Amino acid sequence: MLKWMLASVLALSTMVAQAAVDIQPDTLYPKVEFDTSMGKVVVELDRTRAPLTVDNFLTYVVKGDYDNTIFHRVIADFVVQGGGLTSEFEELPSLDPIVNESGNGLSNAMGTIAMARDNDPHSATRQFYFNVGDNKNLNPSKRRWGYAVFG
Repeated sequence: MLKWMLASVLALSTMVAQAAVDIQPDTLYPKVEFDTSMGKVVVELDRTRAPLTVDNFLTYVVKGDYDNTIFHRVIADFVVQGGGLTSEFEELPSLDPIVNESGNGLSNAMGTIAMARDNDPHSATRQFYFNVGDNKNLNPSKRRWGYAVFG
């Protein structure tokens, strides 16, 4: 029974991931539009540099998991973070963490979108942030992991 349940969960996860890949499959740079209380924001994602991160993000998009979430962390000249909390500040469930793709050559420059994470470099799940300043300190170095920019 447990083996069958595990196989079902894996199959479901694979189907959801396939749906993410099916968003604008003819382009390496899919676009996603956010409709916020401050207006619309369109982001262009980069499958060539951050394929795992883009597929993870698009999986949440396809499932509608970003609908009615809030930007709960807004720090002037730094970041605007969201994607994980309801308007009542309740944490939403997440898929498994993804591998950190911060060494992909993309920089945490103003206007980019990147994955939020905990101290563990491979702990990013659903939360993301927009860089509202040039945040080179969030890029990887020879001594530490950075935060993965994906669009």
